[in-house]
Amino acid sequence: MKRQIIHVDMDAFYASIEQKDHPELRNKPIAVGGRPEGRGVICTASYEARKYGVRSAMPSKKAQQLCPNLIFVPVRMERYVEISQRILEIFEEYTDCIEPLSIDEAFLDVTGKDGIQIGKDIKKRIKKELGLTASVGLSVNKYLAKLASDSQKPDGFAVITEAEAENFLLPLPVRKLWGVGPKTEQELNNLGIYCIKDLIHYDQRVIIEKFGKRGLELLHFAKGKDERPVENKHRRKSIGEENTFEEDIDDVNILIQYIDSYCSVLAHRLQKNGLQIRTITVKAKYEDFENITRSITLPYFTNSHQDIYNSAVNILLTKIRLVKKVRLLGVQVSNILYPDEPVQLQLDLDGMFARGKENAVDKE
Repeated sequence: MKRQIIHVDMDAFYASIEQKDHPELRNKPIAVGGRPEGRGVICTASYEARKYGVRSAMPSKKAQQLCPNLIFVPVRMERYVEISQRILEIFEEYTDCIEPLSIDEAFLDVTGKDGIQIGKDIKKRIKKELGLTASVGLSVNKYLAKLASDSQKPDGFAVITEAEAENFLLPLPVRKLWGVGPKTEQELNNLGIYCIKDLIHYDQRVIIEKFGKRGLELLHFAKGKDERPVENKHRRKSIGEENTFEEDIDDVNILIQYIDSYCSVLAHRLQKNGLQIRTITVKAKYEDFENITRSITLPYFTNSHQDIYNSAVNILLTKIRLVKKVRLLGVQVSNILYPDEPVQLQLDLDGMFARGKENAVDKE
């Protein structure tokens, strides 16, 4: 049976919620984030503001220069999390195989069901019940489903069938391949590879020799192949929040603001589902695309925002060398304890609980 994967991506999520809750902001350029008087940063911008070049992770001062009539709105993370949970509840009426990618984006596996009808129903319900728009894509795997939703934003619905995948993919620029950023794009361009069609017709041995395992992945994506499963949220091994910034960041205070928002979302999701965790991981990708991940494993289970936030900030400040600008930042929690699992058995496996909270274990 062919898989049917849906990708749902909310449109300008934070900004759209603010415009819904405050009618006087509708159809106006708004930016959710810090004000330009300080060292504020934009979390997201409405589509009216994006026409001026305003983007997420942009310093608020620069955003105001691009759009002098830009309206700045403070972040209300609790409200965004509340709406995100209501969207998740809609998803759960159609499938229990859901992989949230972030607060405003998720994959759904609806194999064996009418994926087109489900996708359309979800869009209609989000609009009717929450007053928001979503872009929805449907295909046979996660990569193509995400490409489908991206192809008709905002408020779009698109389907890419297996038969249509090749014609859809070939003319796309290589930056549309999953995980390709400016550095990899430039390396491919240097080989004369500008679109997916160029990559398909290139000597595959050269691609694999140059890029290694990553080269093989690129070739698979270029052919529309993606065997990754939708990770069921009910038994996921980890849950994370991350963001790739429009502009690289070297201000630690801005990075801490992002960590705080990530931890708020993660704590709410854990508490909502009765989950607890022990391991907190911070992931950073530098401007030169070097990746670094550092973790702390606590001697106790928790779903406290403060515990997760304190651990994540500690990792950022003491274990990640902020000597280069940061392109991507994320927080992940793992070692998940589900409600139906016995706590005592989990603790007895390592005997760490008796050592107290101060004896957290660091991992690199």
